[in-house]
Amino acid sequence: MEYIVPKEAKIAVLCGGLSSEREVSLRSGKNVLGALQRLGYKNASIVDVSENIMSDLKGFEYAYNTLHGKYGEDGCIQGVLEFLKIPYTGCGVMSSAICMNKEYTKRILANCKDIPLIKSVFVRKGEDVKTAVKDLTYPMITKPVSEGSSFGMTKVNKPEELEAAYKEALKYNDDVLIEEFIEGFFVTVGVLGKQGEEFATEILEIRTKTEWYDFDAKYTKGLSEFIVPATGLSKEATKLVKDIAVKAHQTAGCSGVSRVDFMIRDEKPYFLEINTNPGMTDTSDLPAQANVMGIDYDHLVLMILNSVGLNK
Repeated sequence: MEYIVPKEAKIAVLCGGLSSEREVSLRSGKNVLGALQRLGYKNASIVDVSENIMSDLKGFEYAYNTLHGKYGEDGCIQGVLEFLKIPYTGCGVMSSAICMNKEYTKRILANCKDIPLIKSVFVRKGEDVKTAVKDLTYPMITKPVSEGSSFGMTKVNKPEELEAAYKEALKYNDDVLIEEFIEGFFVTVGVLGKQGEEFATEILEIRTKTEWYDFDAKYTKGLSEFIVPATGLSKEATKLVKDIAVKAHQTAGCSGVSRVDFMIRDEKPYFLEINTNPGMTDTSDLPAQANVMGIDYDHLVLMILNSVGLNK
């Protein structure tokens, strides 16, 4: 039987936080709070997460997590909520920690032979980056291993650009993932539902006016065109992407909600990453994917809210 959070419940909408994605999270939190209030949850309120989170959560019965980035989707806030015995939305401690780290996500998924991964190297701070990438082909993408919203990411077209790009990524993390750049187009697909009964949303294809899907393209209206359902995929490729997304979600131990990103080249999907706490802003992918399936924003929020307790 589906779990239903009672209308009188006191719900903390967790947002803001201490990561580089703070402003995006505040936007997600504001939108989710509005939806909860329209749905009749009058005791829902914003909690801007700080070092005082343990005391700030006193009296709350549930937590709707709209935090992005460090401390919010890496298992930290999930551990706090487990300690306080407050049911929360989204993925649990383990899957959040795994999926926040792009390298370890790939190591887990490498055990699934039918999930195509992009050739990459993992470089720690202080290592010789030029030696590390000797077997990769340009262009490449350098990215902090545990960061979101494209912070610290750089497209590297030639060897002369590598060192500066590596240093930019190190501003965010001491570990850097460097992947070969897939010349193709970007798609993303949400995964929703109960454990064992997950389903993929429609696939969203993104065409940008920037060179690649960077921070500006993600959060500036007019710089990206959302095409949903995706038109650049055949029927067979569409099914393949959806199947891989659900399998990646399950293999990484995700629950409730996630969003899986791919690059597509010649009808073949290449896995990029799993986002365990997808954005809920006006320009975010998941609401657009759900909407085309007939799930409007408020009902998407309700579906995620009622997934609390799956992340055990």
